Amino acid sequence: MTLRFISSCKLPTSFATFTMHGFEDTDTGKEHVALTLGQVDDGQPVLARVHSECLTGDALFSMRCDCGYQLQEALRRIAEEGRGVLLYLRQEGRGIGLLNKIKAYQLQDSGLDTVEANHQLGFEADLRRYDLCVPMLKHLGISSLRLMTNNPRKVESLRLDGVEIADRVPLTTGLNDFNRGYLATKAAKLGHRFDLHDFTLADKANADNARPEHPQLPE
Repeated sequence: MTLRFISSCKLPTSFATFTMHGFEDTDTGKEHVALTLGQVDDGQPVLARVHSECLTGDALFSMRCDCGYQLQEALRRIAEEGRGVLLYLRQEGRGIGLLNKIKAYQLQDSGLDTVEANHQLGFEADLRRYDLCVPMLKHLGISSLRLMTNNPRKVESLRLDGVEIADRVPLTTGLNDFNRGYLATKAAKLGHRFDLHDFTLADKANADNARPEHPQLPE
């Protein structure tokens, strides 16, 4: 894997004006970005989110998962602190790709949970990789992270790739009737560490507008 830095620019958002850094994986052609705020190359642990692309949640406001909620909450916390980094990795659907994720969603509609659906399609439950974070962080001068995640496997994978994780910061936001079963499955089958009682609820107005005839999707 060879990751090549391309360019940087300012990115004004409703949270803060970040600096966006673009990278290209020359082996796969995939493009990844990092958003930074404040001085991140001073050797101190940096509040961070390593976020894998979720088109449905991040851009189309899907309530089937917590991805979009986590993305927004991570940016909000970084802006509030005035310092941090978000690595946005192009590995949709825990690594299976967008079209396969749609197939997995169809299987979930028929009663399978997210792990069972991936297995039915011939994939492992999680195919994401995090080694590409290493050259991104090195380019940015970041040596240690306070990582916003509920996933201890992500922490362990990054550590095995040589990234120092000073702390794991829980990220529990966006609970709604559509993703309650999905979140329960992530805890039971994928080892994510959280208690559903700790979650903040998704925006009530949006949740009411989208309320399903049968409120809860399969776990």
